[in-house]
Amino acid sequence: MKKNFVKKVTAVLLAGTMVASLVACGSTSESGNSATETTAVVDGTSKGTIKLGLVAPLTGVHAEYGQGFQAATKIAADEINAAGGANGYQLEIEVKDSAADPKTSADIVTQFCEDKDIKAIIGDFTSSACMADAPIVDQYQTVLLSPTASNPDYAPMSEYCFSVMYNQSNMAPWVGKSVIGKYMGVKSVAVMYLNTDWGISTNEYLLKGLEEAGVEVLADETYEENETDFSSVIAKLKASNAEAVCILDQGNVPTIINQIKSSGWNPLLVTQGPGASQQLLNLCGENAEDLIITDSSYITEDNPATKDFYQKFYAINQCAPTDHSLCAYNTVQMLAKAIVSIGDGEVTRESIKDALKTTSYDGMAGTVQFDENGGGVRQFLILGVEDGKYVVKEDYGFE
Repeated sequence: MKKNFVKKVTAVLLAGTMVASLVACGSTSESGNSATETTAVVDGTSKGTIKLGLVAPLTGVHAEYGQGFQAATKIAADEINAAGGANGYQLEIEVKDSAADPKTSADIVTQFCEDKDIKAIIGDFTSSACMADAPIVDQYQTVLLSPTASNPDYAPMSEYCFSVMYNQSNMAPWVGKSVIGKYMGVKSVAVMYLNTDWGISTNEYLLKGLEEAGVEVLADETYEENETDFSSVIAKLKASNAEAVCILDQGNVPTIINQIKSSGWNPLLVTQGPGASQQLLNLCGENAEDLIITDSSYITEDNPATKDFYQKFYAINQCAPTDHSLCAYNTVQMLAKAIVSIGDGEVTRESIKDALKTTSYDGMAGTVQFDENGGGVRQFLILGVEDGKYVVKEDYGFE
């Protein structure tokens, strides 16, 4: 993969007044218009419908992100269809709930693959689920385009596996070296990470960056995804007397932060995984103050390039989209561009795969493209929480 030097962000994405539930965002109706690039024909001639499958965690600890996938992919498909379709084809998306469970995800992906009308699959959210799906899509020769799988082992599993999210072999060392070591300037850190394929891999790459930066790791503890009581892990980290705690997780982050603060400990906090989640702010309140977050975009309503996407997403889910939702939006746009590039040829699972390899999309947060293995290439951001809101601290690298 290309080395990410944390390029200047071309769009800073959505803030404003946002509401989230304790489990996930709510759902209402759509509104607004999009200012993003879409792919369509101009004569309005319809060639029929191309059906896509979406597997995502609509329930469970990652429901905020799965519901974001559902809303964002619908917005993208509606925009493309309203503009005439992808090379004249209308896009239809069938959605199924995996709850981020690898076995459930694999069962759903098998169902999609056995449905000949499904030409490509979008999902899943976690790298673990995507890695369980990879052998299946390889067998059925069907594209699996994940918005968020960042484990560097995922995309190389099959030529049919792709992801638009950054690769942890780039992101995690950068967090250790540039964010914790240089930006935060700490000398010691304690790490707690999710015991999944993603968490284990991310932790390994993070430790490499910390070592390079000369940051001492005083504790490195793992935990299970479905845990709710993190007191024993937190006690071990607290006993280390580290200056900062780095949390590698997505859905559990608010609970972990609140339990750290309720233990009477007040270390510097940095997370990698949840993105600029409004739900995190709602659940943590003052406990999130001064938190450092790493991401590739931050969606703000006052940016003309992203205002319409924000309004549409908020109308559906009653909360602001995270970078994960933007990635889901980008998957549909990438698939549409791949379909357009097929031209007069037959749109098949194989032709979509071949076209996708060389497809790029100039979206709301810069250019989206794939590396030689099908993994995403993106820029990085450092965000901080100030007065209960996310603030972009740095949009360039510290190499």
